[in-house]
Amino acid sequence: MELNTKLFKEMCEVIGVSSGEEKIRELIENDIKDYVDEIRVDALGNLIAHKKGKGKKIMLAGHMDQIGFMVNNITKEGFVKFSAVGGLRVSTLISQRVVFENGTVGVITAGTDFEKSGDIKKMSADDLFIDIGCSSKEEAKEKVSVGDLGTYDSQFYEDDKNIISKAIDDRVGCFVLAEVAKVNVDTDMDVYYVFTSQEEVGTRGAKTSAFNIKPELAVAVDITPSGDAPGTKNSNVKIGEGAAVKLMDKSMVTSREMKKLMTEVAEEKGIKYQYEILKRGGTDAGAINLSREGVQSGTISIPTRNSHTANELIRKSDLVDAIDLLKGILSR
Repeated sequence: MELNTKLFKEMCEVIGVSSGEEKIRELIENDIKDYVDEIRVDALGNLIAHKKGKGKKIMLAGHMDQIGFMVNNITKEGFVKFSAVGGLRVSTLISQRVVFENGTVGVITAGTDFEKSGDIKKMSADDLFIDIGCSSKEEAKEKVSVGDLGTYDSQFYEDDKNIISKAIDDRVGCFVLAEVAKVNVDTDMDVYYVFTSQEEVGTRGAKTSAFNIKPELAVAVDITPSGDAPGTKNSNVKIGEGAAVKLMDKSMVTSREMKKLMTEVAEEKGIKYQYEILKRGGTDAGAINLSREGVQSGTISIPTRNSHTANELIRKSDLVDAIDLLKGILSR
């Protein structure tokens, strides 16, 4: 399978921090609208695309939002203070270039005094500020305002095996759903492709959309930290070893029925897969699993190095396996 990395690059480069998903939502809607029967946006900003069928309702979820920051103050010297939106890894932020929704670019710094005397292990977003090249509060307020959102300003890179980019979490899940929607898999299931909002701040979009749709089955597609990176103790999966079938994370234990379904599909179709047990974190599947009377839910994960940083890394072969596995689940 040849990956449409041009589309994936466009998805990763669009700014869509939690609560500000309008641009990525528009891109996805334009990409898939001709392949579904109806498409709508709900009150929380979820994009819900429906391909009608006669069987059970299945909800497929990939979250549109990415981690980032919100301006909470501007100092008299013109530096921007911010609060984290989602799980920023603070130790990776110093000297990172960032960009605001309006295009203003800056650099995160702690200042030389803190770098000399501060304990980086105790550092929080409160110790950092963004330098946007201004010398006064008045000058800075012409560029940014309290409440403005921003995120990393890093470049998309690919070679024959790997992709490195910001926002792979979870534009990769959105990409998988979009590619499957366009294939028009032969299935009698009633399929809802849901591109959710605000996952990074509490799986909020998944909760409301699942309550509305009332699915009987659900599959979330998301990244998971790759356990082969130095010092990683949270995950057992490895890049290049196939799509990860999640068995457990902090939000959910996958049912035996869903494990059996995903395993049998992978083995019948010769799709490379691995089992995932994650010690921390969760996905939209955990929220959907608890909707109403409960929903049989599973997660397909793409192993990712450097998760929640400006340069997340995935293996292309794992991405292909994830697409094939989701197509197989629908056809089954």
